[in-house]
Amino acid sequence: MNLSLNKTSKIYLALFVFTLFSTLGFSQETASTEKIGKFSFDSETIDYGKIEQNADGVRVFKFTNIGDAPIVISNAKGSCGCTVPTYTKSVIQPGETGEINVKYATNRIGAFTKTVTLTSNASEPSKVLRIKGEVLKPEKDDKVN
Repeated sequence: MNLSLNKTSKIYLALFVFTLFSTLGFSQETASTEKIGKFSFDSETIDYGKIEQNADGVRVFKFTNIGDAPIVISNAKGSCGCTVPTYTKSVIQPGETGEINVKYATNRIGAFTKTVTLTSNASEPSKVLRIKGEVLKPEKDDKVN
């Protein structure tokens, strides 16, 4: 099996390799200059601490778009039915702020750790936020009449 190339084949091969590497270099340069939105959250975890049963379970994640393109959130999903997120439906321009509201069902007694997953066009297309805390069992009234 003879793998020697004639002069014309070598020229075509060299042009192919040159074109391939030129295209790869251009793609990397284009990707690095592409504008994209970027979340900057005040905090990515909210700690409810110890709260009473049936207390207000609403908390707010605040963020700023520190990128150079608008962010559109397409979905926010809680890790269970006890964690219900709502989110800014409008476009968040660079420099603007937005909120993700989370309502945890505080009728459930005990410690909890849950997540809210955001889907967007930002630099992190899937962003996970966390909530945690402990719902305390109500103290019984031990008074004797």
